[in-house]
Amino acid sequence: MGIFSRFTDIVNANLNALLDKAEDPQKMVRLIIQEMEDTLVEVRSVSAKTLSEKKDLNRQLTRLENEVVEWERRAELALGKEREDLARQALLEKAKLEETIDALHAEIQRVDDHVERLSGEIGQLQEKLSDAKARQKSILMRERTVSSRLTVKKTLDSGKVDDAMYKFERYEAKIDDLESQVDAYDLGKKTLADEFRALESENRVDAELEALKEKLKGKKSD
Repeated sequence: MGIFSRFTDIVNANLNALLDKAEDPQKMVRLIIQEMEDTLVEVRSVSAKTLSEKKDLNRQLTRLENEVVEWERRAELALGKEREDLARQALLEKAKLEETIDALHAEIQRVDDHVERLSGEIGQLQEKLSDAKARQKSILMRERTVSSRLTVKKTLDSGKVDDAMYKFERYEAKIDDLESQVDAYDLGKKTLADEFRALESENRVDAELEALKEKLKGKKSD
């Protein structure tokens, strides 16, 4: 199973559990990032062990290659001493070692392929982790905004605002009534200023009346 398949299974299992519990999105985002970070640590640990395994295989390979050289030297020595039987045995040992060396080369190639895949997956996971962290703030901001809007919508739809406005209107009507009562006390009452204005108005009327009489007298004289 690949890293991302395992990671996806873990995240999906946790997310499904959170959804069943109706957990908040912030917790989900933090969980995803935490799972990615944990997976990254795990993959790096596996990579370190794999590289250590490769070093051990290379050490074995070097030792066996040295033994191949040694058995070939022994075969040459035996032939030089006219011991063909010993030379044959030495070459058989050399052949066995060469088979083991071929198997080690294949194993090292397998490890190299594994390390290459791990390296690529680590790079992808790091990119996704960086992207997730960069988007985390935006996601949480959107969640808070939507939650605020939902709260407002619920408040408006609940009728609480309409009830409050109705109460305000009732209070305003009561204040209007009180003001009207206050104004009613002043009806019919003349202030000093009102009396002077009345005298001034009478003077103007008297002056206009005299002017009109004089005008009529002038016309009769004509």
